[in-house]
Amino acid sequence: MKNLKLENLKNQKVGILGLGQENSALLEFLYKKGINVTVCDKKEKGEAGEHLEKIKNLPIQFRFGDNYLDNLEDFDVVFRTPGLPYLDSKISNALKAGVVVSSQIKLFFDLCPCPIVGVTGTKGKGTTTTLIYEILKKSSKFSGLNSRVFLGGNIGTPPIEFLDKLQVDDVVVLELSSFQLQDLEKSPNIAIALDIKVDHLDYHKDKKEYVEAKTNIVRFQTKDDFAVINADYLTSIELAAATPAQVYWFSRRKSVDKGTWVKNKEEIILRDNDKDNFICKTNELTLRGEHNLENVCAAVTASYLAGADITSIGDSVRSFKGLEHRLEFIREFNGISFYNDSFSTTPDTTIAAVKSFSAPIILLVGGSEKNANYEELSEVISSSSVKKIINIGSTGEKIIDLIKRPSINIVKDIKTMDEAINLALDSAESGDVVLLSPASASFDRYKNYKERGELFKKTVLSL
Repeated sequence: MKNLKLENLKNQKVGILGLGQENSALLEFLYKKGINVTVCDKKEKGEAGEHLEKIKNLPIQFRFGDNYLDNLEDFDVVFRTPGLPYLDSKISNALKAGVVVSSQIKLFFDLCPCPIVGVTGTKGKGTTTTLIYEILKKSSKFSGLNSRVFLGGNIGTPPIEFLDKLQVDDVVVLELSSFQLQDLEKSPNIAIALDIKVDHLDYHKDKKEYVEAKTNIVRFQTKDDFAVINADYLTSIELAAATPAQVYWFSRRKSVDKGTWVKNKEEIILRDNDKDNFICKTNELTLRGEHNLENVCAAVTASYLAGADITSIGDSVRSFKGLEHRLEFIREFNGISFYNDSFSTTPDTTIAAVKSFSAPIILLVGGSEKNANYEELSEVISSSSVKKIINIGSTGEKIIDLIKRPSINIVKDIKTMDEAINLALDSAESGDVVLLSPASASFDRYKNYKERGELFKKTVLSL
C-alpha cells in the first residue's frame, strides 16, 4: 500500500474504529490537520469515558453501539484500534470493498522523518525499549541539541502525539505489540526480536498467526537496516531468515559473531568487527532474573547500532533499575521481601520470575483468562522454591490443579488483595519472598495490571 498522505485524507471519508488511548491521540492529531473524521466505538456514548471527554466539544460525527462496525464501506480510509483484530470479518469485508485500513502506528511509520528503533517479543518489550531509550539519552550522540530521543508505542505514549516535533536527526524508540504489527507494511530501521512464545490466543486464532504478526517487525526492512535477534530460541532465530537487513545477535547462553552475549555468566560483551567490547559485570546489574540478561544484551546491541558509545552503554546498563510492575522490589518487612510483578500476564513471565529467586517464595497467582497453557508453569513451580500459593484470580485454580508437589501449601480463591497479603504473612518467615506474579491478565477483578500492582504496593507499604 502506498503511504498515506495528510493532504489526501482531507478529501476522503475517514473513520476511526475504537476510541482508546491510541485512537484518541490520532483523532486529535487528524483534527488539528483539518481532517474530518467519524468515530466508531462499541461503547455507548455515556460509557466512552475519559477519551470522549477530551473530544466531546469537537465538531465530529459518532457511531456508538454494538453495530459500530457496520457499513465500513461508507469510508475511504479507516484507522483501527490495536484491540480490534485485523482479521475481523467486517474489516476483511471493508478491505474487499477497497477501503484502506490503517492504524495510528501505520500512519506514524508513513510520516516519521527520522529512524525508528522497534522492539517486539512476548516478554521483556517494555524493559528493553526503556533501557534503549535511557542509553541513547545518555550517549554523546544524543546529548546535544541537534539530535533527540523519543519513547513511545505500546509502552504508553502514542507516537502520533510527538510526530510534529520530530526532525531528521532524531530517533524514535517504540515498543510494538503483535496487535500493532499485524498489518504493518513498513519495518523499523533497527528491529529487535526478543523471545517469542505463544500469547494472546484470545485475540490471534493460533500460534502461526501470532508469529506472523511479530515477523512484520523485520519483514519490510532493507539491506541498510539492522535486525537484532535473540539467538537462544528457534522462533526468534527464524525471523533472521525473514529480513534482508544486517543481522546482529544477542544471547545469554553462547557467544555470537556480531552482537552481545553473556561470557561465562560473569560479563556482558559486545562484539563487532572482530572486536570485543566489555560492557559490565553481570553482578553490577540491578535488574533481577536471567531473562533480564537477554533484555540487557538486546538493548546494548540496538543502542550501539543506533550510535551510542560504549561508555554510555555501560554506565546506563549499570544504573537501570527496571520498570514499575516488572519484578519491582517494594520493601522488606520483618525480613520478608515483597516483589510486584503484576505485569506478568503470561505463564512464561511468571516462570522467569519464579526462577529469579532461590529463597522460599509465597506466590500470588491467578487472573483473567487468555487461553494460556499452564502446564510448564506448574512444572516449574513444582520444582522451585515456592512453598505456598495463594489464588487471587479466575485462572488460579487451573494453575493450582496442575501442581505436582503436595508439600506446597495451597490457599484457594482469595477475594481481596488485603486478605492475600495477610495470608502470606501468616506463613512467611525472615528470608522469604512474597511475589505477586499472576501469570494472567487482570480483567476479572481490576481495570488493568497497573491497578492490580498499585493495590499490591499500597497494601504492602501500609504494613
